[in-house]
Amino acid sequence: MDLFPLLLLLHVLSATIWVGGMFFAYVCLRPIAAVQLAPPERLRLWSAVLRRFFLWIWLAAPLQLASGLAMLLPIGFRNAPLHWHLMLLTGCLMVAIFLWVYARPYKALRGAVEAQQWAAGGAALGRIRQLVGVNLALGLLTIALATAGRLLA
Repeated sequence: MDLFPLLLLLHVLSATIWVGGMFFAYVCLRPIAAVQLAPPERLRLWSAVLRRFFLWIWLAAPLQLASGLAMLLPIGFRNAPLHWHLMLLTGCLMVAIFLWVYARPYKALRGAVEAQQWAAGGAALGRIRQLVGVNLALGLLTIALATAGRLLA
């Protein structure tokens, strides 16, 4: 049985969840929350939103890498087109950034919200915002590689 269509479906679904979630959070939710909510409410909101979003990313990120590798390995690294290699690179960078965000600034944000240390929470949220911006750019680049990467050949 040819598993490529199923692997591609899982790959695209996980990318949609991850990149789409970052786009919504960064472009839609963040500007409104910054204007309409005072720091305590805004930081509580982000702590809760990120908690739920990160649960999905713990599923989507490994699925993204596993499905990509499962499609790449039968073809082989040597025979894979350049844009596949670049997608793997950007995907690995995205995972590394996510792991850093989760382990450091997100942990700091949760601790600050629990302790009601709003300045520290704001600083942690600012770091998260910057890194999510980088990851969103990488995610959009990865989508561009997936769809138009053949033009690099």
